[in-house]
Amino acid sequence: MAEIRIRNTDERISGEDNVKAFLDKQEVLYEHWDAGKLPAALQNKFILSDEEKAQILATFEDEIKDLANRRGYLTWDIIALSDATPNLDELLKKFEQVHTHTEDEVRAITAGKGIFIIKGTDDVGYFDVELEAGDVISVPENKPHFFTLMDNRQIVAVRLFIETEGWIAHPFADPTFQKA
Repeated sequence: MAEIRIRNTDERISGEDNVKAFLDKQEVLYEHWDAGKLPAALQNKFILSDEEKAQILATFEDEIKDLANRRGYLTWDIIALSDATPNLDELLKKFEQVHTHTEDEVRAITAGKGIFIIKGTDDVGYFDVELEAGDVISVPENKPHFFTLMDNRQIVAVRLFIETEGWIAHPFADPTFQKA
């Protein structure tokens, strides 16, 4: 289950209902899918063939289509990152800059862990959403944020898009942002 850390107070929020309530107030969608339905051979696999990616998408087809229908997403894919990913550090540098999008940024974690750093309301400031398998998050368009890996540096996620070009970031300069 996801856990939240509010950066300026170091307060932690855990428990699905508490996390969902906090994120609802920040206009961030949070849901949970049953990660256990993924075949055991794929639950901790971070280097995936095209066939394995297709198998993950097929496993979560009902959940993906439900979310896409509710939110207007037109396309989806799988991203798999680990130390075996070529140029991982350069890729993470691209991700680890505060930015916005002209559409929601959606991730459904199917294996591993990741973290979204999101700019919340003025009374909250930046907060971290630590995600694991089964967690689904949608950061709304134009909301400053970035995504990175956690210490294990392994994740597999379904990404959903409205724009068929996929992930397009727009830099967001924020002098108040401090890396943790």
